[in-house]
Amino acid sequence: MKAVLDACVLYPTILREILQAAAEAGLYQPVFSDRILREWVLATAKLGPEAPAIAEGEAAVLRASFPRALVREHPEIEARLLLPDPNDRHVLASAIASSADAIVTFNAQDFPGHVLAAEGVTRRDPDGFLWELHSRHPDMMARIVETVRAKAEAISGQPVALKPLLKRARLYRLAKAMGV
Repeated sequence: MKAVLDACVLYPTILREILQAAAEAGLYQPVFSDRILREWVLATAKLGPEAPAIAEGEAAVLRASFPRALVREHPEIEARLLLPDPNDRHVLASAIASSADAIVTFNAQDFPGHVLAAEGVTRRDPDGFLWELHSRHPDMMARIVETVRAKAEAISGQPVALKPLLKRARLYRLAKAMGV
């Protein structure tokens, strides 16, 4: 499965790390554009003046880790698309250009199902997307989530419980599937 990662699912660190690790494990093929990555970097500014520089470094790692994931912008595709927010046309254009199966996003209202269906693309909520990966590969996803939890614990220097960590990332179904 090939899935475009919208900027809104790259911004929360825990969610991004789980999505990235699942892709590294070969559970799906990620797709993103430079514009999607720029939007993510710009969104981090609300965390403080140093956050965009950190995010830019993380975006560089993402580009290097998944060189085939990067799709160039396609203004000719964008020009024919009609979405509630014209600023989201580039995301759908990236999906079309890369023959992606889905767009993983929290923004359901910005990607109407009938518009995506006409292009052969579905919209996936990150929780449902990861829940599906877990249902197909429970042991692999459990290892991925535990690795991300352990990394968060190492960074914070404090114990990090899995249930609140997943709930903060809005991964309720995944948490329930994992029994937490």
